Amino acid sequence: MRQPKLKSSLLLITVLLLSMLATACGGANTNTASNAGAASNNKQAANANSNGNKEETSASKTKVVWWHSMGGELGKAADQLVTDFNASQSTVEVEAVYQGTYDESLNKMKASLDSKSGPSLIQVYEIGSRFMIDSGAITPVQNFIDQESYDVSQLEENIAGYYTFDGKQYSMPFNTSNPILYYNKDLFKTAGLDPEKAPATYEEVKQAADKLAQKGAPASFAIYGWFMEQFFANQGAEYVNNGNGRTAPADASLVNSEAGTKTLDWWKGLIDSKAAINLGRKTDDTKKAFLAGQISMTLDSTASLRGIVDGVGDKFEVGTAFLPKPDGTEDGGVVVGGASLWILNNKPEAEQQAAWEFIKFLAQPDTQAKWHISTGYFPITKKAYDEQIVQDNLAKYPQFQTAIDQLHASKPSQATQGAVMGVFPEARQIVESAIEEALGGSKTTKQALDDASKEISSKIENYNKTVK
Repeated sequence: MRQPKLKSSLLLITVLLLSMLATACGGANTNTASNAGAASNNKQAANANSNGNKEETSASKTKVVWWHSMGGELGKAADQLVTDFNASQSTVEVEAVYQGTYDESLNKMKASLDSKSGPSLIQVYEIGSRFMIDSGAITPVQNFIDQESYDVSQLEENIAGYYTFDGKQYSMPFNTSNPILYYNKDLFKTAGLDPEKAPATYEEVKQAADKLAQKGAPASFAIYGWFMEQFFANQGAEYVNNGNGRTAPADASLVNSEAGTKTLDWWKGLIDSKAAINLGRKTDDTKKAFLAGQISMTLDSTASLRGIVDGVGDKFEVGTAFLPKPDGTEDGGVVVGGASLWILNNKPEAEQQAAWEFIKFLAQPDTQAKWHISTGYFPITKKAYDEQIVQDNLAKYPQFQTAIDQLHASKPSQATQGAVMGVFPEARQIVESAIEEALGGSKTTKQALDDASKEISSKIENYNKTVK
């Protein structure tokens, strides 16, 4: 793996990323895996700048400041984990500081690097991984894993795999999700469909949606770049070249490959036949329409599951199913979304070690069990499923089993490990624009994806020039 020249490369990368992230996916798709709850907790954010001082809080405790992007109820759950950790031992004190959306938090981190006023530990969304590595500003968690022979076999392989590059794990997954198909079982019955047999392929979705639309309840999928990435992985297809950017830094987008055109042709066909309606980019809008019974099928994050089931209440029965794929597709699966925890290397060794102690606490089965049932995110630790509270939660919300089964059914490959590129946030925006152009008819699906691929490849090339 190429190592950047920290001073010059970080400056160039920061200039590029600051302009790019200003319009990144954070604000485009609310309540998604990459941004759940980030629109609230403004009071915490306003106080964030006063938390840059990391001196030891006492002679016996080392201070760790953790920047995160969990707002609202998710923020309360994160704060509870910190309270539990601080009460569990007497050598480390963690302070959680909400920093706004993932984009906002990452920009603040970049601005803090020279002054060292930033955090000891930061939560970064999955598509920021390439930047974090290239920045030279982090200590890989693999260092700590090796030092104490930490047992990584306890972690879900399909989750830890995303954050592993060249056999080295760089960060520890924290909040993890993937998309599933949600459908209204009552509407399925009304349309003469089997409510216990969800559509599994593009073709089956089209057939079901045609019947449901005739009953006044079409499908609707938010125009979200994350979904396109998932459709690629579900076909066993790579999103960028060079092994999805994992055998070597990616230098070209593959969004206009057969996996992309096949997906967008299907999506546009749904819209053109009125089997589906276009409600725009925000998953909040499709979610509201689903809760109101106005649409019969939608895609959303597994992290939204509990909120959707609770929001529907007894109005109808919510069905869940795997992400659909083209007929005849054998290999593939989903890519984890969400975020992971990164340790900053401009802090004293003792502070970095203290951050690692907190990370280990968060990965414990009982901690992951509490986090899972409070938020809907996957446990990253296998044994968390043995905890009674998780079993009780599955009994109450059996739809969670779909999400668990889909994760475990995903075949490990570079496609399902997930694409990495330094311009991923902007790439998502470009893909969303291409989907809009195709669905709206201003471009053919092939032209829209060709143009998107060309633009993304150019952005990647410019980024790569900053990392030598």
